[in-house]
Amino acid sequence: MTKPQMQRSPQRIVSGQAFDEDARIEASVRPQRLADFIGQSRVKENISIAVEAARSRGEALDHVLLYGPPGLGKTTLAQILSIELGVAIKTSSGPLLERKGDLTAILTSLEPC
Repeated sequence: MTKPQMQRSPQRIVSGQAFDEDARIEASVRPQRLADFIGQSRVKENISIAVEAARSRGEALDHVLLYGPPGLGKTTLAQILSIELGVAIKTSSGPLLERKGDLTAILTSLEPC
């Protein structure tokens, strides 16, 4: 008589955690320049004017708040802004900010450019 073989549960391929491969693919798919970003023409124009004005003054860009429902390109625009200005970016999402000190912790962990 043979021993019954143990059924192995299949490896779960769906996860909320990003893999290194996901980050590489995402970086290659997202546009790197404002000219490559499709859609949101009015927003692109406003951002372009603000970036050019900051460059011509030799100053930092004023605060920018991007808001709206998922899928509009807020994260992509934020990354484009950092590339266009040649600065580092630190991203977070609203649901990660649960307690009063969460945003403070993020802000104090920033390094000067």
